[in-house]
Order: sequence, then C-alpha cells, then structure tokens
Amino acid sequence: MFVSETEIELANKEYELLFFLASNPEIVFDKEKLYDKIWGEDMYGDFNTVKEHINRLQKKIEKDPANPVHIQTVWGAGYRFLA
Repeated sequence: MFVSETEIELANKEYELLFFLASNPEIVFDKEKLYDKIWGEDMYGDFNTVKEHINRLQKKIEKDPANPVHIQTVWGAGYRFLA
C-alpha cells in the first residue's frame, strides 16, 4: 500500500480491517461487529484488539494520527472510513 508515494507495510489483519472499512465508506461499525468480521465470530478474544489495530492503522496512513481524516472514531458508536 502507498500513502503519499511512500510504501506502507500492513500486517494481514491491518489490511483486512482497512479493506473492510474502505469497502463500506461512511458506515459506522462498532468494535464487536469489526471483530466478528475480521477475526471471526468463532474467535474468542478481546474487543480492544480492534482499537489497537485501528490505532496502528491511523499511525501508518494518517498525516496527523491525532486528528484522523480517513479512519475516524465515532465516540460511543465505533469506527468509520471516509475517503
């Protein structure tokens, strides 16, 4: 993946998460739904995994991760992707 002509390496789950969000722009998904879609309903884990992966993606693809433009947190609801 390239961001501003710089190649960015993404872990498999980071890529899957980014692809899913980008394929569903402007739709807000809660952590539980994202966990089910990316890690699978049968997986047992901590939903904070989603938050950690979102944070890593923001650091990798956003110009200012503290003020993300593309992967946004919708407080109390979840996350969404804006092009």
